[in-house]
Amino acid sequence: MKKTAIILGASGLTGGLLLEKLIDDDRYDTIKLFSRSRIEGLPNKVHQHIGNLLELDQFEKEFTADEVYCCIGTTAKKTPDKKRYKDIDYGIPVAAAKLAKENGISTYLVVSAMGANKKSKVFYNRTKGEMEQDVFNQGIPNTSILRPSLIGGERDEQRMLEKIVLVVFKAIQPLFFGPLKKYKIINAETIAQAMVNLANTKSNSDVIITSNDIEQLAKRNLK
Repeated sequence: MKKTAIILGASGLTGGLLLEKLIDDDRYDTIKLFSRSRIEGLPNKVHQHIGNLLELDQFEKEFTADEVYCCIGTTAKKTPDKKRYKDIDYGIPVAAAKLAKENGISTYLVVSAMGANKKSKVFYNRTKGEMEQDVFNQGIPNTSILRPSLIGGERDEQRMLEKIVLVVFKAIQPLFFGPLKKYKIINAETIAQAMVNLANTKSNSDVIITSNDIEQLAKRNLK
């Protein structure tokens, strides 16, 4: 039987690559996007639901699928207000997990970040850690949280500081081996592929995957 997938954050780098993969994947005949704005030029298998994701409950009836992929995330530069930042990076993934639980969706995958820790003194890390905890608290049978390191890939928007950091990190990549492998730059396409592979490997458990393990998961051929 063909499957239905939900994507939150399809307009972003990782979410966009994930969308491309699911469109090309014949295991899926329906892909539901929930976003603030419409993406043009998509095939008929993609159904777009446009609205305010900070009020995700408005989509309760439409929020049905076999799997949910949450690639939502913002940056301190784009969202300097900490309350709004938390509304996005914590609020949307947790609200989506609650809807998934209520609607009987058994697989939930969300992109978090390396360093996520609910007890951290760093606001960003603490927000991600609190999000992870409350996603797990929903008790969805197959819940996967991916903690990538610095994400590489071509973005539409220009982030000069991020570009500089990526250049520096690329130069020192050979130094990241052994326990340091998880700090290597990881490509957004690799994250997207790992998510698809995870969704099609039923584990019936809660898992947290770091960057080096994301790389290995992406290499699996499950078809």
